[in-house]
Amino acid sequence: QVQLVESGGGLVQAGGSLRLSCRASTNTYSFGTMGWYRQAPGKQRELVATMSSGGSTNYADSVKGRFTMSRDNARNSVYLQMNSLKAEDSAVYYCHAQRVNLVYWGQGTQVTVSS
Repeated sequence: QVQLVESGGGLVQAGGSLRLSCRASTNTYSFGTMGWYRQAPGKQRELVATMSSGGSTNYADSVKGRFTMSRDNARNSVYLQMNSLKAEDSAVYYCHAQRVNLVYWGQGTQVTVSS
């Protein structure tokens, strides 16, 4: 059973930074796309950033230039560096991984940005 465990969430003031980590229980070389999604109260889950196995990245327009996703297969981990945080970035952030036709999700980590 594949598990994804996120960490690094918390409370930060607007303009601050956080770094989220997601560690997989299996070798991330086996995954194709990995990514980060978020869900704010009363809203649908939305894509934040994805990275292919080849390293190509895709970001939501709302986070471009502020968030950076990285992937370290040697550590079975992906990261999301979040800078210049805004109140509207507050949400539960979920790690996502895809292997062929299987999709895996982490349990989520809360990010709260105070204005």
